[in-house]
Amino acid sequence: MGQHSKQTQRRPRWLAIAALMVGAFFAGPGQAATFTLSDAVDHHDWQSVTLSRGDTGGADQAAGGERHFRAVESVSYSDATLSVNATPGVCDMPWLEVRVALDDKQAEDQTADIVPAQLRVDAKTLHQSVAEFITERGDDGFYVHFYLNDREGLLNEMRHGKQLFLGFEQGERDPWYMTFSLDGADDAIGETLHDCRATRVL
Repeated sequence: MGQHSKQTQRRPRWLAIAALMVGAFFAGPGQAATFTLSDAVDHHDWQSVTLSRGDTGGADQAAGGERHFRAVESVSYSDATLSVNATPGVCDMPWLEVRVALDDKQAEDQTADIVPAQLRVDAKTLHQSVAEFITERGDDGFYVHFYLNDREGLLNEMRHGKQLFLGFEQGERDPWYMTFSLDGADDAIGETLHDCRATRVL
């Protein structure tokens, strides 16, 4: 893969949100998980949403229920999203994820690859990372999770930057690059973390 092509025509937000209903990180072994989406708020190129399953809402997360909060950028590409995710109880450990749509649903859970990656906001710090490419059985996308030494620093830069640049090494092949807008990231990430911290886990 080389430069991932951008889609210049923005798609409706409900199409982007529909793509978030299944997530590898939230799925159980061998089965993709479907979550109810609510509280969607637009923040320019970003959006903040709540994902829940077996949960009745309100300020408390019910026992046996599951709730997550997500800030997502879904306008830079027609087939890819960038998100910052937070879970009640561990709100101080938000994680960064990229989802890229594939042509077909995947037949198995697997770690497809682990590669060196670089992340940079504008001309700020170059963050070295390891990126894990994951597929989930029954899901028509693959997910990229990042292992970062300075996650807090990167998120702070994202909240005050204009663009996030991603680069993935691919051995003898050309690196794969992606660029995401950060217009609205500050408000979306702030809302996500605020809602996460305001939720009590019963």
